[in-house]
Amino acid sequence: MNISKVVVRQMKMDLKHPFTTSVGTEQHKDVILVEVQSEDGQSGWAESVAINEPIYNEETVHTNWPIMKEFLLPKLWEVPVTHPSEVAKRFEAVRGNFNAKAAVEQAVWDLYAKEQGITLKEALGGEYSQIHVGVSVGITETMEELIGKIESHVEKGYKRIKVKIMPGWDVDVLTAIREKFPDIELMADANCAYTLQDVKHLKKLDAFNLTMIEQPLAHDDIIDHAVLQRLLETPICLDESLHTYEDVRKAVQFGSCQIVNLKVGRVGGLTETLKIHEFCRENNVPMWCGGMLETGIGRAHNVALSTLSQFTYPGDTAPSSHYWTKDIITPEVTMENGVIQVPDKPGIGYEVDVDFVESLTERKEVFTRDENA
Repeated sequence: MNISKVVVRQMKMDLKHPFTTSVGTEQHKDVILVEVQSEDGQSGWAESVAINEPIYNEETVHTNWPIMKEFLLPKLWEVPVTHPSEVAKRFEAVRGNFNAKAAVEQAVWDLYAKEQGITLKEALGGEYSQIHVGVSVGITETMEELIGKIESHVEKGYKRIKVKIMPGWDVDVLTAIREKFPDIELMADANCAYTLQDVKHLKKLDAFNLTMIEQPLAHDDIIDHAVLQRLLETPICLDESLHTYEDVRKAVQFGSCQIVNLKVGRVGGLTETLKIHEFCRENNVPMWCGGMLETGIGRAHNVALSTLSQFTYPGDTAPSSHYWTKDIITPEVTMENGVIQVPDKPGIGYEVDVDFVESLTERKEVFTRDENA
């Protein structure tokens, strides 16, 4: 792979609707896009899922840029890349900064697939030609608004509904949902809002036949989650706690979770993702693809990822129109009756609307191989 140029852009997109969790509300997305170009002008694309504040993890869009510029991109050009998995190996010396690493590495994966004339699904070893879609519903101002949103999503055919919960917005909420929708596949996402002191309260959630409860305890914990899982009937799924293959291995061995939420940006890229997937396959641990309000570029990567065999639960891969008035890819990601058809074009399978991207771009920098020689 003759990578000659990397273009890093920062842009802003307004969400169609504010999205509220236990840690805050997002009304727009500041997004870093990475475009990796080969000598013949072919481009691979990816995005960082970092947000403006360090409230999901320690990274932000403001920290990603200098990490890419000063540490990751120089390593990209140390020697020619023959396969994307080599990129993750080069980045090992840089600790943490998983969002930044993933954005660069995923762009290389897209370029690699395009140069090979295969889909990203094929490059990853995916199996499914279509994926089932779930949707995440944020915290609303009223119960009526929440029920109305869920009703709309059920009518559109979403295969799984995930609701955000926090202390004071949990048992009553799930009671109201189950009264209206007794049979839907339902999960609750706490985004680290509870502690072990809440065990008695959390045990009440066993009454709602939840598919899983996601990350109820601290963002960096796997020990207390193991204690909690022994006391709950509801399966625990971990998200924020899992950054590496080793984190997943230990969490599963300790009994901290029964299900793994996989976010490529959280684990540093697709190479680490494949290692985690193989471990979960060998140990019969179900997986699903989490979302970070991605644009179409990140969403396209998630669609390809969700074709891997161990992704047995519907992911947060809602179509473009759920989040954006206009997306930055063509065609946009669409859904019919809760199903997305996996594209069959090389790479991520969607074209980037470069003119639209440029119109949204607030910052741009071009890096070349010669500059890092």
